[in-house]
Amino acid sequence: MKILLAVARYIDHVSVERQYSAATSRAYESDLAAFTAFASDRGVEDVGAVDLELLRDWLWKSAQAGLGHATISRRSASARGWSAWLARNGHIPVDVAARLRSPKTARSLPHVVQRPHMDGLLDALAEKAGSGDPVAMRDSALIELLYASGLRVSELCGLDVDDVDLDRLTVRVLGKGSKERVVPFGVPAHSALVDYLRNARPVLLSRTPTPPPAVFLGARGARLNPRSLYNVVSRVLASVPGGSPAGPHALRHTAATHLLDGGADLRAVQELLGHASLGTTQIYTHVSMERLKESYRTAHPRA
Repeated sequence: MKILLAVARYIDHVSVERQYSAATSRAYESDLAAFTAFASDRGVEDVGAVDLELLRDWLWKSAQAGLGHATISRRSASARGWSAWLARNGHIPVDVAARLRSPKTARSLPHVVQRPHMDGLLDALAEKAGSGDPVAMRDSALIELLYASGLRVSELCGLDVDDVDLDRLTVRVLGKGSKERVVPFGVPAHSALVDYLRNARPVLLSRTPTPPPAVFLGARGARLNPRSLYNVVSRVLASVPGGSPAGPHALRHTAATHLLDGGADLRAVQELLGHASLGTTQIYTHVSMERLKESYRTAHPRA
């Protein structure tokens, strides 16, 4: 089988059968397209001629081209998944990428907003919402909910009114891999949500002829999209001292870190965030440890 055809069939497999997200499927397709071109330059057109050395050479060339650790690691994962699929389906006799190792990724700690600054931001938003401006009320509610629940951007933008249970203080969201989970939120977020849903959302809905079921709406009444959400959060976080975090994901990092600082169980935080692996959640324990070390260095007389 030609490599080009094998790649196309594999992308169909991960998109349709495995139901990978569109972004993940596009990333795998891009990675394997790059490998296809690399193999073609070396005269390799058929999957039967692909071996471990060719794949290793491709990753080495990728590193030499200046690609980052995360990109090369993803390319390695794409190649391993493709090779395993080829072997399972009898297109090659053995999984040639089974021993292909990902390079160690230089992982930076996520940037979080410190507790006093977060409290100040939320108080300022609540004060603006008190003016009765519907957009200000929306902003206060969405920032409160993002911080309270640690939702992803796609999860918050996809939230419908029926997904919010104001009596139980929970939201039902559809996360990565179409996995549904129920996430709790606190009393301040509840108050901001109730205020927004009763007094601001109807005003925004009146601005569009086709009212959506979405919880969070744009200024013209349509469902709030990820780009608009990013702009809202970035504007709010711009006042954070010491180099502000960029966007909504910073609030997810902040929520997780503050929960762990407060004594939350790591697995409970994993469930809250919808992480498939506990290892993904463990990055936040390093954030908390760094903050502990900094406090120690600042306060201890023999630090």
